[in-house]
Amino acid sequence: MGEGSAGSGWRRAGFAGAALGVLAAGAAAGVAVERLTVGRSVRRKARLALDATGPYGTLRGTPGRALADDGTALAYEVDEVDEVGGSPVTVVFSHGFCLGQDSWHYQRAALRGRVRTVFWDQRGHGRSARGASQTGPDGVPVTIDRLGRDLRAVIDAAAPEGPLVLVGHSMGGMTVMALAERYPELVRDRVAGVALVGTSSGRLEEVSYGLPLSGVNAVRRVLPGVLRALGSQAELVERGRRATADLFAGLVKKYSFASPDVDPAVVRFAERMIESTPVDVVAEFYPAFGEHDKRLALAAFRDLPVLALAGDRDLVTPASHTEAIAAELPGADLVVVPDAGHLVMLERPEAVDEALAGLLARAGAETGAVAPGAGAEPGNG
Repeated sequence: MGEGSAGSGWRRAGFAGAALGVLAAGAAAGVAVERLTVGRSVRRKARLALDATGPYGTLRGTPGRALADDGTALAYEVDEVDEVGGSPVTVVFSHGFCLGQDSWHYQRAALRGRVRTVFWDQRGHGRSARGASQTGPDGVPVTIDRLGRDLRAVIDAAAPEGPLVLVGHSMGGMTVMALAERYPELVRDRVAGVALVGTSSGRLEEVSYGLPLSGVNAVRRVLPGVLRALGSQAELVERGRRATADLFAGLVKKYSFASPDVDPAVVRFAERMIESTPVDVVAEFYPAFGEHDKRLALAAFRDLPVLALAGDRDLVTPASHTEAIAAELPGADLVVVPDAGHLVMLERPEAVDEALAGLLARAGAETGAVAPGAGAEPGNG
C-alpha cells in the first residue's frame, strides 16, 4: 500500500475512532446538517473565540491527590465552606464518561462557599492519571467495580469523616452504585443522601441511541475489537480525530443536548471535554458498560433521601432508566427535566440546581441562601 493510501486509510480510521469513541461515551451517529453550509474557517474561528471567552471550567478549588488501590493517582479538588460552623456535610460529585470534574460547573458555582464539596476526575480523565491496572502488557479493561473502589479512595482522602451526599452523572452514577455494593457499611454509617443524574443501573444493551436497533447491535458486536485496534494506534487516531473536528462537534451536540437554544459556549465546552479523552482510554472503559448491572446495589439507598433526575430527551441513558431506578426506590424524588439531553446539568442548570438544593435540604445540609439556579449565569462564582 502506498503512502497516500495509508494516509487515507488512517484518516478513515481517525474518523472511525472519533465516531466510535463518542458512541462509547453516548454519542452514536448523526451530524447537524447546518454545519455543511458554514465554511470550515468560520467554524474554526468560532471555536477559538468560544474557547477564549467561555467561563466554563474556570472554577478551581484546593487540589489533592488520592491513590487508588492499584496506585493510580486520582485528582480531586475541595471547595470549603466560607462560614465558620457551616454544614458538616460534604457533597462528592462524580462525573460521566469522557467528561471531567468541570462538567459540574454550574452546580459548583451554585454551591460554592455554602456547602463543602469535592469534585474529582475519574482515572484516565481530566487531571487524573491513566489507570495503572490498564497500562503495560498485562493491562485489563476498567470495570465499574474498579471505579467504585476509586471513589472510596477519594472519599478517604478528601472527606474521611462526617456525613456525605453522593452525586453521580451517567458513569459517575454507576460509580456511586458500585461504591454502595462494595462498601454498604460506608453508605449506612455516613451517606445522608444520593443524587443519580442521567444514569442507569443496568440493561444498557437495550439503549439504541436513537438509531435502528439492528444497526446498533451490529456496531456493538465489532466495537470492542475496533476500539482495541484504534487504541494501539492512538497517536494516529487522535490526529484523524482532530481532522474531523466538525463532524465530532455535530455528534457531541446531537447526543449531549436536546434544546436548540443551548449556549454555543456550553456546547463547545462539552466538546472540548469529550475530545480530550484519548481513544485508548475510551477502549479501556467501553467493556464496562455492557457488563454493568447494579440493580441490586440500589437497595443500599432505600432508607435515604434520593434524587433520580434525567433529561426527557436523553439518547444516551434514556429517562426510562432513571424511572426504573426510582421504581426500585419508592421514596426517591423523580425529576424528568423537559427539553434536556444527556448533559442535563449543563443544559438545564436551573432545574438541576433546584433539585439538588431540595435533596440537600432533605439530607440535612445547611446551604445558607442557596437560590435555585444560582450558578446559572456564565462566570458565576
